[in-house]
Amino acid sequence: MKAVIPNTLLAWMRIDLHEARRICREAQVRNGVAENTEGTVHHLPAIPECPSFLEFLDTNPADYVLSAYFRGPYILQSMGGNFNEGRNYASAVHRDIRSYQDPCPMLNTLVMLDEFTADNGSTYLLPGGHMLVDKPDDAWFNHAAEQVIAPAGSILIWNSNLWHRAGDNTTGKPRRIVTPIFTRPWYKPGFDYPRAIGYENKTLSDYQRQVLGYNARVPATLDEWYRKPADRFYKGNQG
Repeated sequence: MKAVIPNTLLAWMRIDLHEARRICREAQVRNGVAENTEGTVHHLPAIPECPSFLEFLDTNPADYVLSAYFRGPYILQSMGGNFNEGRNYASAVHRDIRSYQDPCPMLNTLVMLDEFTADNGSTYLLPGGHMLVDKPDDAWFNHAAEQVIAPAGSILIWNSNLWHRAGDNTTGKPRRIVTPIFTRPWYKPGFDYPRAIGYENKTLSDYQRQVLGYNARVPATLDEWYRKPADRFYKGNQG
């Protein structure tokens, strides 16, 4: 693998990830979900103090892969991150789609803000695990899984049916990632990004509006439903 994200953007995203951690941690503690969530952040494009993640979405080097897989437009299902300073819920074997679907309507991407090494908790993937409906036991997974080793700035992409987990970080330093997950436009996203960012936001590019789900919104009134094609909430090219 090779780095595909410019160093300037990579450095900006690292800075913003630490600010996002502070903001998300306050929300985790405030809402009583602090246990086992330390070092995790969620829905980064909706945090206005951290604009680098919207910039990433506007310049995503993985766009050509995503467009080819989905055979057309796609949207962001969620975009979080992880510091992996030891262990948290991402250290358990899991997949990021609730139930097995074939063909899978979702793709995971993982943006490496730090180098992935054998010692700093880099991700383990189970070869062929995207074909397993049921979760494999830990012993089998640990025997068969392969660990990803790659430079900072790399992007990993996989079918969301794939079983995986974070490794154990023994370096004493954080291993930082951002995890954009994408779906077809008709698939229900994990967060209402248009509502969070603002329906009338004029600063977003056409591509950002597509990826953030502005072209696949659900009308809530008859007046929102009865609109000319150019003004409809769910655009005609979304599948």
